Amino acid sequence: MRELTVLYDAQCGLCRRFKYWLAAQAPAPDGQGGVVRTRFVAAGSAEARALYPELDHAATLREVTVIADDGSVYVGDRAWIVCLWTTYEHRRTAIRLATPAMRPVARAMVQAVAGVRRLTVERGGGDYADGCDGQCDHQG
Repeated sequence: MRELTVLYDAQCGLCRRFKYWLAAQAPAPDGQGGVVRTRFVAAGSAEARALYPELDHAATLREVTVIADDGSVYVGDRAWIVCLWTTYEHRRTAIRLATPAMRPVARAMVQAVAGVRRLTVERGGGDYADGCDGQCDHQG
């Protein structure tokens, strides 16, 4: 696997923060002398529909969806795990989360994030964290 395309909800502040975080991570080796490249496409966009006409694009707006260069499609906890796998620092964690014993933990983490996302959108906080420059100093 040399490249992954991450379809993310560009209207969701939490989703955009994840995109920026993932883009900032050092890439992991691809096993062929290069690194795993990650590209981001807004879910449901004209570009996403043109690139992947076979996908249910309404569903890609509800859950992060990742497409590998070999055509494999990852959704939900599998998508989050493969995103972690692409990073140098978090690859070992991804490998652990992909084991049968740890998949329930991965699912629970994804469900928790989905709950936070749903709450921020329902309460009008869809742009949650967008004003943060990552340099916040919380004291107290």
